[in-house]
Amino acid sequence: MTTRERASTTPKPRSSQPWLHQKGNEIQEYGTVRQLPVGMSYNTRMYSCQRLNQVLADTQILHALYKKHHWLMRGHTFYQLHQLMDKHAGEQTALVDTMAERVQTLGGVAIGDPRHVAEITNIPRPPNGVEEVPAMLSRLLEAHETILEDCHDAAARCQENGDDGTNDVLVSDVIRTNELQAWFLAEHLVDTPLVHS
Repeated sequence: MTTRERASTTPKPRSSQPWLHQKGNEIQEYGTVRQLPVGMSYNTRMYSCQRLNQVLADTQILHALYKKHHWLMRGHTFYQLHQLMDKHAGEQTALVDTMAERVQTLGGVAIGDPRHVAEITNIPRPPNGVEEVPAMLSRLLEAHETILEDCHDAAARCQENGDDGTNDVLVSDVIRTNELQAWFLAEHLVDTPLVHS
């Protein structure tokens, strides 16, 4: 055995030093789907991933709006709305994870970079500063409606394509959560007397 052969078979000493600053090749591009054994055609999976990623982007923006409004609440109902915004933000986080995992299950690439999300979202950008509370609530309601309109259409089309799993995620998770949250928000915009009628 030569010295070179011995050197290649000799185990290298282990180290606890992390291998920092690594670079790699992109192994799957956004907007593509891999073949996975899920019993659906390429076209069905591609369509579902496109629709899910749009709702996913809008949901990530809605989550960010909830967190912003959670921090910026004002007035007599500050505590209640501060708590509600945080609760709704947490529920939106769960939806983000559910949709992203569904995209991955279909062989796609879930949208995750906030800069990419900002490029494709349908939710209008809010002002950088603080709006009055009714305007913040109205902005959230409009975002919910945008997501719900898209979800109703996407769920129906995914069902037509035979993608029951994506239909279920959109209906059972996204639509039901957004409808309930919209109801809670809308009730805060009803002008009713507090003591006398």
